[in-house]
Amino acid sequence: MIIIGIDPGISGALAILEGKRVMKIIDMPVMSEGKKNKRQVNSALLASLIKENTKDYDEIVVVVEQVNAMPGQGVTSMFNFGQTFGAIKGICATLELPIHFIRPSKWKRYFELINSSKDASRTKAIEMYPHLSKELSKKKDVNKSDAILIARYFSENRSPNDQSNN
Repeated sequence: MIIIGIDPGISGALAILEGKRVMKIIDMPVMSEGKKNKRQVNSALLASLIKENTKDYDEIVVVVEQVNAMPGQGVTSMFNFGQTFGAIKGICATLELPIHFIRPSKWKRYFELINSSKDASRTKAIEMYPHLSKELSKKKDVNKSDAILIARYFSENRSPNDQSNN
């Protein structure tokens, strides 16, 4: 089974696991938009990356961190975040891939990351996958680490008959 863990957002990432083995980590593909060159998700490239990295597998599941609006975030940033989240859902629907949503509190509690710094997930991912330490060496790689842990959480906690989308 291939599990695609996604930390959504413009600076998010995808982690592709086969069981518990990390096959690939990919930054969220983005492109510039408009006169101000604001970044937005490159949906066509995202769909292509998912198809290319799963073409040889029959059983594929996508696990996305389910996040909500946070106090203090601007309307524009929340709109952009919603666009990215919607693009991910649309791509999964088009590719007929089952999608599951995991709240951050669930996977973070499982990996004992509640009330820890954002960078703690990078440390946890490196502890679990020391061979990825070079790919996760920068502070900005925390999104890749989150994607890995989201997929790993699903891998370790799904029931064999789990068909739900929650």
